Amino acid sequence: MRRHGALGALLVLGGLALAEPVVAEGDIVRIDGSSTVYPITEAVAEEFQIKYRGKYRVTVGISGTGGGFKKFCRGDTDINDASRPIKESEREACAAGGVRYIELPIAIDALTVVVNPANDWVDCLTMEELRRIWAPEAQGKVVRWNQVRPDWPDRPLTLYGPGVDSGTYDYFTAAVVGREGASRGDYTASEDDNVLVQGVAGDPGALGFFGLAYYEENRGRLRAVPVRNPATGECVEPSVENARSGRYAPLSRPLFLYVNPERLDTGPAVAAFVDMYLDPELIVELVREVGYVPLPEEGYRLARRRVEARVTGTAFHGGAQVGLSVEALLRAETVD
Repeated sequence: MRRHGALGALLVLGGLALAEPVVAEGDIVRIDGSSTVYPITEAVAEEFQIKYRGKYRVTVGISGTGGGFKKFCRGDTDINDASRPIKESEREACAAGGVRYIELPIAIDALTVVVNPANDWVDCLTMEELRRIWAPEAQGKVVRWNQVRPDWPDRPLTLYGPGVDSGTYDYFTAAVVGREGASRGDYTASEDDNVLVQGVAGDPGALGFFGLAYYEENRGRLRAVPVRNPATGECVEPSVENARSGRYAPLSRPLFLYVNPERLDTGPAVAAFVDMYLDPELIVELVREVGYVPLPEEGYRLARRRVEARVTGTAFHGGAQVGLSVEALLRAETVD
């Protein structure tokens, strides 16, 4: 198998497929949603289109988790990539649109706080310091590094982060500020993590956050900041190993696919794509390659059984789930 670039789409990019023959409606897989989950889905789509080239086609967009759910609940897409569980408002929108969904955990991410490599003063951040930076009351007030910690330099602090349609934004605000969606608004926001990477890489006073895969792909342009685990007091770097062990808490979080079960029955391409996505031998390797933590192989087998039985609904009510362990993720019971 070839090495997959986490961000470089060879056969799919931003909702467009390259040089594909015309195929029937049921032979197209339409996916949108989280830019964090995108690298995994892009890698699976690349393998899928190699296997089924000329027969099936895949399109993948990056509207953010929330933007993707808007399309999914209207029936415009077959699958939604999500970096958090579905919200109550999205469940209601899907119900109004007559769209059911199968919820499939697919990986674990270490949400990564990054600075410019020229930043030589930040060696660790506490959750309280992150809250001080990102809380709504910081807007227009916490604008210099020495306002976060007095012994840091009197230099401008500029912020980059996902927009409000992003599941990463939802999770980060829930974990850091204590309330999902609560954040200052005076920062550079984008649902495209590549924009955030470029912003931090070009700004010596910058701080930003996004999924681990985007940091791994840009290690030479960014520096990841360790975050102090509130339970242990240990400053822990974001990494696959630390997310898997639970040491990188509370910024480790699960990633999901949401699949419309009707499309599994009416579109052979969707059924074939989901079957490939949940193949333990393939997905474990692809998740590792793009820089995330794969579930145990049993997790993918459980997900496959959920698809085969058409088990719909969610096991997670209330949106972002802070501090959820892999064990709790796999034990969660889906309720329609």
